[in-house]
Amino acid sequence: MLGHRGEAVSFAVPCVQRLPEAIFVMAHHKSSILCVWKRIGQWRNTRGTECRNLKAIIAMILLLKEYVILSSTARAMDLEAGSYINPAKRQTWSSVLMLAYQSLGVVYGDLSTSPLYVYKSTFADDIKHSESNDEIYGVLSCVFWTLTIIPLLKYVLIVLQADDNGEGGTFALYSLLVRHARVGFIPNGQVADEELMAYRKKDDHFHLLNLSSSSYGDDTYTASWMRRLLEKHKNSQRVLLFLALLGACMVIGDGVLTPAISVFSAISGLELSMSREHHKYVELPVACFILLCLFALQHFGTHRLGFLFAPIVTIWLLCISVIGAYNIVHWNPYVYQALSPYYMFKFLKKTRRGGWMSLGGVLLCITGSEAMYADLGHFSQSSVKIAFAFVVYPSLLLAYMGQAAYLSRHHVIENHYRIGFYVSVPERLRWPVLAIAILAAVVGSQSVITGTFSIIKQCSALGCFPRVKIVHTSSKIDGQIYIPEINWILMILCLAVTIGFRNTKHLGNAQGLAVIIVMLVTTCLMSIVIMVCWHKNIFFAVCFLIFFGIIEAIFLSASLIKFLEGAWVPITLASILMIAMCIWHYGTLKKYEFDIQNKVPINWLLTLGPSLGFVRVRGIGLIHTELVSGIPAIFTHFVTNLPAFHQVLVFLCIKSIPIPHVQPEERFLVGRVGPKEFRSYRVIVRYGYHDIHKDDMEFEKDLVSSIAEFIRSAGNKHDGLTEGTEDGDEKLTVISSGFRFNEEKIESEETPGISRSSEMHSSATTPQKKRVRFVLPKSPTIEKGAEEELQELMKAREAGMTFILGHSYMRAKSGSSLIKRLSINIGYEFLRRNCRGATYAISIPHAPTLEVGMVYNV
Repeated sequence: MLGHRGEAVSFAVPCVQRLPEAIFVMAHHKSSILCVWKRIGQWRNTRGTECRNLKAIIAMILLLKEYVILSSTARAMDLEAGSYINPAKRQTWSSVLMLAYQSLGVVYGDLSTSPLYVYKSTFADDIKHSESNDEIYGVLSCVFWTLTIIPLLKYVLIVLQADDNGEGGTFALYSLLVRHARVGFIPNGQVADEELMAYRKKDDHFHLLNLSSSSYGDDTYTASWMRRLLEKHKNSQRVLLFLALLGACMVIGDGVLTPAISVFSAISGLELSMSREHHKYVELPVACFILLCLFALQHFGTHRLGFLFAPIVTIWLLCISVIGAYNIVHWNPYVYQALSPYYMFKFLKKTRRGGWMSLGGVLLCITGSEAMYADLGHFSQSSVKIAFAFVVYPSLLLAYMGQAAYLSRHHVIENHYRIGFYVSVPERLRWPVLAIAILAAVVGSQSVITGTFSIIKQCSALGCFPRVKIVHTSSKIDGQIYIPEINWILMILCLAVTIGFRNTKHLGNAQGLAVIIVMLVTTCLMSIVIMVCWHKNIFFAVCFLIFFGIIEAIFLSASLIKFLEGAWVPITLASILMIAMCIWHYGTLKKYEFDIQNKVPINWLLTLGPSLGFVRVRGIGLIHTELVSGIPAIFTHFVTNLPAFHQVLVFLCIKSIPIPHVQPEERFLVGRVGPKEFRSYRVIVRYGYHDIHKDDMEFEKDLVSSIAEFIRSAGNKHDGLTEGTEDGDEKLTVISSGFRFNEEKIESEETPGISRSSEMHSSATTPQKKRVRFVLPKSPTIEKGAEEELQELMKAREAGMTFILGHSYMRAKSGSSLIKRLSINIGYEFLRRNCRGATYAISIPHAPTLEVGMVYNV
């Protein structure tokens, strides 16, 4: 592009000197800047320091250009189109504070209700409250430092920085590693996927400024070494996938345990208003009734009452803050001295094994901390940090200090139920606080249930969970989903553990183990992200892993020791889920490998001629396949038994990419399969793991429009990216905007070409409706050949569209190992028969659908 260094400097330096005028131009010439960048990279070996200075100039341009684009409010997109509006781009103080207020109801509902059961679980059996106050002061010190180190230091200051294009959670960390180190197990990946706007992390440009060989070279070497290690060894890739799935399983387990312990602890305040004999007959039925209502109302969604979540949690935090401050002033103003780590070490030294086991109760003070990172996609980093640092964190400290102050002056406790939250609440305020606590517990439980639905959707999109029906309860708020099967399973399990345990001790032991395992998984993945994605020295990654890993390992050991006292529940649930997810993932990979081995090359199609060797009937035939190249075996199996097919043939591949969202203008990849006369096309539709799949009518319209736009641009003349496949005969083009047909409404009786099956289905279910006739707009820019092809596509669309799906039966080959036969013949087939079909996964209407049965011997 530029012939020598002088031209490069003359191009770059004015852009820096006149940046206000140049930024707009540079924002629209990203490809030109990248060409200059590559050319400068080639000069680096010969030009040395001079080239580094020039590279710094270009890096500054890229950095400022990225900032201008990302901070523009014009980048907001339509939620109903499957994209999202990330409020993180708005940096005004009013919007940040509003987001911080809204995050209280979504992110901090679970964390804010932890004072209900922390002290009760800690003083259950392992330690006793004595008149010396060493135990209560030691527990307060442990709670303070746990809250400070884990949520504040680890999550707020470090982990929240590792967002995946605005999204957070365990799968966000895994997604970052998949893209940076190529360690994913998604089989149908393409080079074109790496060119997506969201595929590369936003902050990839930041490390380009570290140009000195002393600071930058070592970090790059560490990242390259770790990347090669992960890419070379399959076992390391399996370990990463196992960690991601383990974290997902524990999040699902938390979705069972958090509603149970939150609601059960909230209504435990009734014990102070009635005798213990009557209380045990009231507490359990009331808790089960509230849980039953909570899960039964999930299908309505939370968008109608979501505006109440933030006020409820805010009022709850205000209540526990005021009550805590009152107890400090009234009972023990010097309780703040217990925040010193001296009391923590004194407590552990005195209680020894009992104190170590009581850390399982202390651990409950940070339940819900992972939600700060998991729900990051709905808010900005600044809003989440502000809400925790200035509202949640001080409120929780006042609540725990207030309870400790009250207990330090009340040593004679009638029974262990009296060591809890409600005993420190003034008697006149107990009933109002009880009502607010129940509402706060419901809000916190709702957030966890929604998070469980979200993590299952992510696992299913990446091929690690059986297909389930996903219902979007709101067309305006992203992430509001409902999964019927999972909801009822969660309800049954939640009621089972509530009725089975009937106390917060066992529920707390179970929840604590699930929470600490998720945090430990985050620590392990985060330490790798620091090296591979952030390009930091291995010293920082090791320090992060050792410091937080040791603390979390201590809590993990304290939880595991109580395996028989409730901690077996999350391990059992995680084991069952892990086995099911691994079997499904293994079967999916084997099925794809079978498709690859048995696909038909393009040359077979070329030998058939324009008619493809069989009768061509009116309409569009879509063959759904997981392959991104070649002819699937399902097609040859179909035409062998029925030598007729539609006049327009489309090989449709709908796949998920390891990024949260794919921009609508980058969603469709279109190319030809064979010569132009064959009227055969390949369409690859790409979705992120958080994207919303469109309904069937809108999807069909966009699909036909993308093919029409490809025809109009003659494929090779399109401005988008063109990729050659492994067969060498196909070229795929990114279609940024679909071709727009003119539409005319006509009566259905006048429309020819309607299939008999569609006609019968329509008359049996719905009254006569008007159909749409597509009219080709007159345009002098459309070539004659392309116009004829568009006319044929338009007529085929009017005649109808038929989906051809494979109905596969998996069987292990003879001679396979016992584990493989059990996994494929029993495990995978059981999951396949009892999960949703492909029609639900890609929103295909039932009437125009054909299923072709095939046996896969893997």
